[in-house]
Amino acid sequence: MTKNIPIPKPTTVEMNVLRLVWQLGPSTAKQVLQEAVKERPEITYATILRVLQIMHSKGLLIRDESQRSHIYAPAQPQDALQSNLVKDLIQKVFAGSGKALVMEALRTHVSKKERDEIEALLREDKK
Repeated sequence: MTKNIPIPKPTTVEMNVLRLVWQLGPSTAKQVLQEAVKERPEITYATILRVLQIMHSKGLLIRDESQRSHIYAPAQPQDALQSNLVKDLIQKVFAGSGKALVMEALRTHVSKKERDEIEALLREDKK
């Protein structure tokens, strides 16, 4: 039997920083800042560093302290964290029904192009 380890819940800001770190790979605060200012020019080094430190303390990031500039990396692969967050969402919001989640997403968050891709994938699975 597997123990249920609490899933760290990233805030919106933390999720944005996590996406950058997944994209960049192991990075310094300066490297993360260089990417972050492309979307949010007002963001500062101090803000990025503080968010990285908080994410490390929450277990969302690991930190290599062997260099003068610490290197931050995701504690979990992107797909693993996303999967855990979706499982938690299904349990809390959709009473454990993956179907209810998918139906809601199809009704409200899927474009015509995405719907066509999903239908093609489902047809391929039937073969």
